[in-house]
Amino acid sequence: MPIGAVCWILDPVADTDVEHAMAGSFLGRMSPDLVRALLANGLRGEYPAGTTIYPPGSAPRTLLVVEGLLRVYLGSPDGRQVTVRYARGCDVLGIAVLVGGPADVGVQTLARSILYRLDATLLAASARSDGTVAWALAEELNRRLYENLQQTAVNAFGSVRQRVALHLLDLASAQQEPGGRLVARVSQQELAEAVGSVREVVARVLRDLRVTGLVATVPEGVAILDPAGLHDQTWNPLPG
Repeated sequence: MPIGAVCWILDPVADTDVEHAMAGSFLGRMSPDLVRALLANGLRGEYPAGTTIYPPGSAPRTLLVVEGLLRVYLGSPDGRQVTVRYARGCDVLGIAVLVGGPADVGVQTLARSILYRLDATLLAASARSDGTVAWALAEELNRRLYENLQQTAVNAFGSVRQRVALHLLDLASAQQEPGGRLVARVSQQELAEAVGSVREVVARVLRDLRVTGLVATVPEGVAILDPAGLHDQTWNPLPG
């Protein structure tokens, strides 16, 4: 499937799932008038797993995640990628670029996802005229900073289980074909070397992940059956 090959649908009256996602996001704490305006002027899009919503270097946009799991990544000139954030239901993508301008990042779905494209012009104008909205955006940017610090901490200091889960997600998403399964094409020895452990320890972690239904062993490597559940294994929120 080509990049972003799903039409955005104008949604004059947002569906219930969009309303619930808005209410669960930081935007749900805005004034009722602003929330209604954002819901009335959005565009709904549904995407299968493995779709690149937009590649690095494209025009930024502000998206409410209604359902699914997505990753935000940076790309290098030689084609390598590094994940900088995962986003799930009720998360909002694009606040940083709304404030700071375009960034060289892309967004890819790891599971079937429903997104609601917000009117970024309306949101930015509201932030410039209303200190409450501006402060809410600042708080959201602060949360994103703490999440990035958390991911750096997992990479450097996380348990073997956390590092294995994170590396499987990163590797599988980088290799995923549009509409295809999430499969990390990696051996146990390669996985052990990548996370700084030994094969025996990694084998035990993979066995536990299989027992809980998060992954399965396939001829190509490790298939991720529950991307959101596997992402939960990487998450250990910072105190405060």
